Amino acid sequence: MTTLAHDSLGSVAAGSRLASGLGFALLSAASFGMSGALARELLDGGWSAGAIVLVRVGLAALVVVPFGLVGLRGRWALLRRNTGVVVVYGALAVAGAQFCYFSAVSYMQVGPALLIEYTAPAAVVVWLWLRHGQRPGAVTLIGAGLAAAGLVLVLDLLSGADLSLPGVLWALAAMVGAATYFVISADETNGLPPLVLAAAGLVLGAAVLGALGVVGLLPMRASTEAVSYAGWTVAWWVPLLVLGVVTAAVAYASGIAASRRLGSRLASFVALLEVVAGVVFAWLLLDELPRPVQLLGGLLVLAGVVAVKMGERATAGVLLE
Repeated sequence: MTTLAHDSLGSVAAGSRLASGLGFALLSAASFGMSGALARELLDGGWSAGAIVLVRVGLAALVVVPFGLVGLRGRWALLRRNTGVVVVYGALAVAGAQFCYFSAVSYMQVGPALLIEYTAPAAVVVWLWLRHGQRPGAVTLIGAGLAAAGLVLVLDLLSGADLSLPGVLWALAAMVGAATYFVISADETNGLPPLVLAAAGLVLGAAVLGALGVVGLLPMRASTEAVSYAGWTVAWWVPLLVLGVVTAAVAYASGIAASRRLGSRLASFVALLEVVAGVVFAWLLLDELPRPVQLLGGLLVLAGVVAVKMGERATAGVLLE
């Protein structure tokens, strides 16, 4: 009876952890997905990608740092021990991924740029396989295949869509940053609480971007012209505020919380829903309507996420036996 009760409590706890993880992942995906559409009008209005990312990451750092300090509780040695992790996270997962993504958006539509960036789950699967020996099962591979097919359809490659080579290269660079984000965010062995990792990464990311701007390697152009979304004209600072608070502070904090609960592989596949959110926001804010074949691709991406989760359960069952 005691064993049964313990197993039951364990199942409830695991189910609660999964549910909360999925909730955080959906919040993060929706928040991140809004960023491309908001940034697009700023880019068209004279802002450089570097300036947008610097303001966005800087605002997010201001929001998250107080919560990170509370979570750190004076344990500065914890940060010192994880200096390497914070540097890689801030430079690649924060500064690198966002700058490369916004650079891609300046050359191509939001949807395709997001989809190329979010080939990151495949990179995460390969990394876990080569680095940690976590060989994906058949169902996981099927799910990855479905998601990949969905990405091809949403990119509308089969109809010969005209893709910008510089845009594709920037988006692939953003993919490297995104894969780094998922792997580091899911790592609980470093002892860094989620809000501490988010705060430290955002501060470091802002510092890297600011330094690149000061030395002239990162163009910094800004404009005070009003911008328009779906026929509504707003002041230039409104989308910047939303970019910093919602699409960065909320997105990064909830994304790390999701990865800690779901693991890097599942979290990265659930995050593919950011692609769907990005297409929806591009439709609502920029009037970039997805084609029917792209909607079909979105459904395949969702099916791939479900299959990956089923594959993880099957693999866990084998390990337990």
